[in-house]
Amino acid sequence: MSVRHHISDELLLDYAAGTLSEGWSLAIATHLALCPTCRRQLDAMEGAAGALLDKISVEPVADDESWQRMRARLEGSKAPQPESKPKPRGEHRPAAVIPEPLRSYLGSDVEGLKWRALGRGAYHIRIPTDDPSTQVRLLRIPAGKPVPEHTHSGRELTLVLSGSFRDGESVFARGDIEEADDDLLHTPTASEGEDCICLAVTEAPLRFTSWIVRMIQPILKI
Repeated sequence: MSVRHHISDELLLDYAAGTLSEGWSLAIATHLALCPTCRRQLDAMEGAAGALLDKISVEPVADDESWQRMRARLEGSKAPQPESKPKPRGEHRPAAVIPEPLRSYLGSDVEGLKWRALGRGAYHIRIPTDDPSTQVRLLRIPAGKPVPEHTHSGRELTLVLSGSFRDGESVFARGDIEEADDDLLHTPTASEGEDCICLAVTEAPLRFTSWIVRMIQPILKI
């Protein structure tokens, strides 16, 4: 797997600084699990930030109760790691389609998911988070089928987990991430031969050009 479409430096810097909300952070962390190039870029950014911090004099500050609550939540959410068991000789274990941390949000890899129909053969799963500023969902688009033409009211991140889709002249495959905003009017189309499964994060409902799609949009909540 060779990732060709990466996170922008701006978003990666925000992620490194911890200023992104949960929905965006989930998309980027999942992309990082699939992209060695962006992991190296993140390491370089964090290394540069660490070097700058070393030059700053430290002053004592009062305990921050909000930070203490967040720290307790993070520590409490760490699930115990199962003991590793040796594989029987010759056993081949296929790689997970959905990497961590996204798999923990869904509770399963692809084979255990319960999809909800969107129509025209497409399916989705809404992924609950504590982030009211974004909508996070898993999409499954049938091979060869398009997403209805739309633009956006804000930012959208789409990360491919399986299969691929074409958007204009660009093809996005496993690990690739597409950033879109209200300047982009597009009709992403799943490639032939395999359904496209992707993670999509938005901060506002999509703006479809089709009046039929707009009529049913409140029902689908997309």
